[in-house]
Amino acid sequence: MKIQTFVKRSIIDAPAEDVFEWHAQKGAIRRLSPPWSPLKIISKTPGVDTGTQVRLKIKTGPVFSTWNAVHTACEPGRMFRDTQVKGPFKSWNHTHRFIPSDNNAILEDRIEFALPFPASHSRLINKYVHKDLERIFTYRHAITQRDLFLHRNTPLPRHSRIAITGASGLIGSRLVPFLTTGGHEVYTLVRRKPDPENLEIFWDPEQEILDPKDLEGMDVVIHLAGENIGEVRWTDAIKHRLTQSRVKGTTLLSNTLARLEKPPKVFLCASAIGYYGHTGDTICDESSQSGNQYISSMCKAWEDACEPAIQGGIRTANMRIGVVYSPEGGALSKLLPLFNIGLGASMGSGSQFISWISMEDTLYAMHHLITDTHLYGPVNLVAPNPQTNKALSRILAKKLKRPALFNIPESIIRARFGQMGEEILLSSARIHPEKLLTSGYSFIHPEIDSALNEVLGV
Repeated sequence: MKIQTFVKRSIIDAPAEDVFEWHAQKGAIRRLSPPWSPLKIISKTPGVDTGTQVRLKIKTGPVFSTWNAVHTACEPGRMFRDTQVKGPFKSWNHTHRFIPSDNNAILEDRIEFALPFPASHSRLINKYVHKDLERIFTYRHAITQRDLFLHRNTPLPRHSRIAITGASGLIGSRLVPFLTTGGHEVYTLVRRKPDPENLEIFWDPEQEILDPKDLEGMDVVIHLAGENIGEVRWTDAIKHRLTQSRVKGTTLLSNTLARLEKPPKVFLCASAIGYYGHTGDTICDESSQSGNQYISSMCKAWEDACEPAIQGGIRTANMRIGVVYSPEGGALSKLLPLFNIGLGASMGSGSQFISWISMEDTLYAMHHLITDTHLYGPVNLVAPNPQTNKALSRILAKKLKRPALFNIPESIIRARFGQMGEEILLSSARIHPEKLLTSGYSFIHPEIDSALNEVLGV
């Protein structure tokens, strides 16, 4: 059995003890999971001490594999090691080292592994494994560096109490580990029997059930829950359901927060750039009027439901979120299978603008909204450089090294998707993040090129 070694080192702008602690926090594994190869945590015992166990399902391409590991060594502040008990490798030992270097740390990931293949097959596979590990750990080290810099240089106190709805959704599932690795207590609102040990809070917007005591003393409340608008063809009944799924939950939260003895300092409520409707080539910012589409009226009703919290003196921000680009869900996850097999296409004329935002900027912009006390009201969460549908199709195809030769006519989109296709796929939204930029927020991914590089690992 031939042992292979992979090593990745980076200088992190933080003391070694802080880098170790960040890795030891709840949610670190999920935070470090690359979006092109997501993992699912089946079970994990807390911390990184010797004896800690973790069971994962890891997706590689279309295949999930089970991975059981145990931590076999730990020196607090300096290192820990995890060893594969069951998984795709013949053997696997991963040593995480945190080496002091002046006021910084050298983060070293050293992996010693053996493949379960005969030697005659191993050379080519070894080359692939090393290339894949380089992609993964380049991503992991970049996330570690950025997160630690942000958490160490912003005024949000550690151990802030933060409540989140929609924590299992595309954004929420990434937001929770981002906040827990920052040392915060994150409570999630669920509609099933809650697990208090995992800081879960029961609520039922349909039945208007939410115990105010459960939110008493929260520092921040973030409301992301709402039924997915792009999954089904819209009928009048479905449009009513989509609106109510947002308005009822927001109304319940707003009324509850306004009555608390110790309300949160800030309430972030999701909305969408659909508020502006079809804007054509016109650039819109937060001062622009709402559009005249169904989705515009839905977003306006959603935002209006925050009024009780505003009247209660809670700083409230309506996050008008653009198209979040992530392989784990949303628009990009639907496009990738087609583009990967060379069937990429633009929609309609392809001239409609798409105001997109990377997942990382979505998370960091939310953190910025929490910490900047001058931000309230509508805030556009979009990158400063929207692209046309045709341009995005061309850029994505180039990243994947595939052609994008096709075009789906507007008539087919309208026939297949009806009003939903008209408002989601064919409408143009050229939105500018005026408030974020003037407040000093610096985008990690202002251009689509760097955003796709990171989420696709290219």
